[in-house]
Amino acid sequence: MDLQIIQNKIFEIHGYRVMADFHLAELYQVETRALKQAVKRNIERFPDDFMFPLSESESKLLIDDGVSQNVIPSGYNAGGATMLVFTEQGIAMLSSILRSKTAIQVNIAIMRAFVLMHQMAIGYEELRQRIEQLEINTNVQFSEIYQTLTELLSKKDDENKSRPIGYLSYCQESK
Repeated sequence: MDLQIIQNKIFEIHGYRVMADFHLAELYQVETRALKQAVKRNIERFPDDFMFPLSESESKLLIDDGVSQNVIPSGYNAGGATMLVFTEQGIAMLSSILRSKTAIQVNIAIMRAFVLMHQMAIGYEELRQRIEQLEINTNVQFSEIYQTLTELLSKKDDENKSRPIGYLSYCQESK
């Protein structure tokens, strides 16, 4: 399974990286209704930090924010169905209740996608720190250059004030 496809289905909501129930159902090749029923039968395995429902406005934002309308099951827009989202731990827990070969392979691919995202985040943090250090070093260097130029310009101004402009005859110099 292509990790990029999975990564495109991972969103950040409430500070968690999550996947929507209908995306998971699509990947597991089951109906969303069947996925939700399996979760409901095993609800004690899904505390709030593993799975949580989205409000209607949050669902709409998720739908409007790049999720294609034609992959969302009918019933989310009307009928009051609640969209559930699963965190990384919730998706791992799904593997204990969905036991088909497809579910196993999909779960492995999803876990790999999350690991890759964690590694990328660490890489971005290291890059951010290196850029900040480069900015600090550059600012110090430019400060030193500016200070040196200021000193040179002030010396040049002092030299220009003490020296007359034009030719001096030998008689004028001896006076």
